[in-house]
Amino acid sequence: MDENRLIEKLRAVEALFAGATTAGERDAAHTARERILERLQTLQREQPPVEHRFKFTDAWSRRVFIALLRRYGVTPYRYPRQRHTTVMATLPRRFVNETLWPEFEQLSAALRAHLDEVTERIVGEVLHRDASDAQEVPEPRQLPKKAD
Repeated sequence: MDENRLIEKLRAVEALFAGATTAGERDAAHTARERILERLQTLQREQPPVEHRFKFTDAWSRRVFIALLRRYGVTPYRYPRQRHTTVMATLPRRFVNETLWPEFEQLSAALRAHLDEVTERIVGEVLHRDASDAQEVPEPRQLPKKAD
């Protein structure tokens, strides 16, 4: 997948969560963003925002999530002594469950698939054709313990 197709796919994911119904809407990232912002504002009036803690296992996911928060006008933060893998945000729970987290998961999966494909191709071209995982072998036999 080339970068342009990846960008189109990411925009389509956002349009899906915005509830875009026509082809024109699906192609308009700005319209999708505006619809999601309207949903967030409506939910903020209906439910009190609560503090959420999100933990990520890798920098890529954390970067995508922080960018998504900022895209919707939400300020990500951390408290002193929290790990860099932790991101805090104050949002309505329903927005997190119905829009933000599912959208993040799809965006993250699309980016991860692209990065995996690029990594495999480059490793195969530059280092070695076989970039498969290490072979699993049985553990070596242990000598019996001496009785005292």
